[in-house]
Amino acid sequence: MNRKLAFAAATAAFALGLALAPRAGAQNALVIYTSQPQSDAEQTIAEFEKANPGIKVEFVRNGTTQVMNKLEAEFAAGDPRPDVLLIADAMTMETLKGAGRLLPYAEAKTDKLPPGSFDKDKTYFPTKLITTGIVAHKSAKAPQSWNDLLDAAAKGKVTMPSPLYSGAAAIHVGTLTADKAFGWKYFETLAQNGAVAVRGNGDVFKAVASGEKLYGVVVDFMALREQAKGAPVAFVFPKEGVTAVTEPAAILKTSKNQAAAKKFIDFLLSEAGLTLAATQGYLALDKSIAPPAGFPKLDQIKLMNSNIPGIMSVDKDNKKKFADLFGG
Repeated sequence: MNRKLAFAAATAAFALGLALAPRAGAQNALVIYTSQPQSDAEQTIAEFEKANPGIKVEFVRNGTTQVMNKLEAEFAAGDPRPDVLLIADAMTMETLKGAGRLLPYAEAKTDKLPPGSFDKDKTYFPTKLITTGIVAHKSAKAPQSWNDLLDAAAKGKVTMPSPLYSGAAAIHVGTLTADKAFGWKYFETLAQNGAVAVRGNGDVFKAVASGEKLYGVVVDFMALREQAKGAPVAFVFPKEGVTAVTEPAAILKTSKNQAAAKKFIDFLLSEAGLTLAATQGYLALDKSIAPPAGFPKLDQIKLMNSNIPGIMSVDKDNKKKFADLFGG
């Protein structure tokens, strides 16, 4: 049975295009699985290796869902490869924590992080703030509220990522449906107003930037980066607040190189690591670090209350309800 599971894991990894080159055999080799964009992952790893010249990093990059499919296959085969995970959202980390897969790192320095932004048991740590707001085509009137997407003027002109594929979208849907001011009535009205769901944030942004849709629910950096380059869009932080993910990092209990893994976490949480996030176009979690061009300061952003354990407890039902409204 183990041989069958191992074969299945290898087949799944190959099918996903996520095969990892064999370890170099060096004592300090570090394996990272990440959902960062390719250029960000390469830059993050290059800066870490520069700060830690004795450590070489191998990494696998894909969307969080694909990364987790590969990792679950490896768990089933009894051969999990990564030392560190750096993925999109805390919900996935909470699932791994609940399964006893994460290594607590009590000594991690969290003094630069906002209170409550990291796991109280120090099994995973935020690396940046990625909010979800509204992107509007410049030919349209810029919305000020989430409710503006329900207006007759927005009928058939709104798109959003699906929580079936996007961790940020799952947190967004879970947050708004748990909020008494919105609830499922909000999404039901969106559907009645002709809003459509697509797989990911990238598809949302492309639809709005091309003028195919006038409004999109999307992560901030995707719109603000292109807005700064002259794309015909404007990103809006709605007055009720925005939802957010923190691209957390964690060490697996099965890590074969815990010392190097802890150094990677240390780097991400250091001033250099948090500043790197800002230079890559994200909001740094240290409010003393200047935000990227076009972003408000961290303390000027209103965050909606996302109860991650609460969202997780109803996530399966949320996804079914969403699929019933917008399709799978």
